[in-house]
Amino acid sequence: MNVIRGLFVTGTDTDVGKTIVTGGLAAALRAENLNVGVWKPVQSGTLLGSGETDAERLLQYTGIHERAEDVAPFTFQAPLTPMLAAKQDGVDITLQEIISAGQPLINRYESVLIEGAGGVAVPLTEDSLVVDLISELRTPALIVARTGLGTINHTLLTVSYLQQHEIPIVGFILNDGESDEIYNDSSIATNAELIERYCGISFLGRIPRFMDEINTELLIQVIREKIHLAPIRQALTVQSMEDE
Repeated sequence: MNVIRGLFVTGTDTDVGKTIVTGGLAAALRAENLNVGVWKPVQSGTLLGSGETDAERLLQYTGIHERAEDVAPFTFQAPLTPMLAAKQDGVDITLQEIISAGQPLINRYESVLIEGAGGVAVPLTEDSLVVDLISELRTPALIVARTGLGTINHTLLTVSYLQQHEIPIVGFILNDGESDEIYNDSSIATNAELIERYCGISFLGRIPRFMDEINTELLIQVIREKIHLAPIRQALTVQSMEDE
């Protein structure tokens, strides 16, 4: 594949807010007139047309005019890890097929935000994990993690695994999510500071819980107010590692 300018948005787990972060970042950067696209290489859990897939939500959040099937070339119905969901649908995908399917989309943009599936150790194919896709794409990673109790362990493990595979990490973002438990969680006051201390990765900000219906304008406002965009902007506008 051609060298791409991009940033891979991965999580410490499933349902940590990768889609909101990916969509919000893309919307905010596009509002700065950056030609940024979004790509969800593989998704599972529901079918396109439901309006509930990550690809459809990414398009809704960003206002990008693409077909959902181009943003997510591989969509499987079963709420399972992509490898098992594909197998249940009778499909045997390879890492190179995943990358090749995204190339036409990548070519339409100067840079692309790539949303992963679950965490870095999630099986994508019979012989590859999400971390292998990141390695093949040669993009740095951005970690999205929960705000509350347990996030230190999950985030440090994710950082360690990415570093073992020599993948640069731009930083981490904490997301409050939709649970009321955050309001009674005293660990929130120190989690970001402790993660930074123990792994040396920069904290780029915290996404608050959305009380109103999410739309593009609201996402842009929140991203601008809460997230340190400079490292993300730089990651998307410099040449990828192959050009260094």
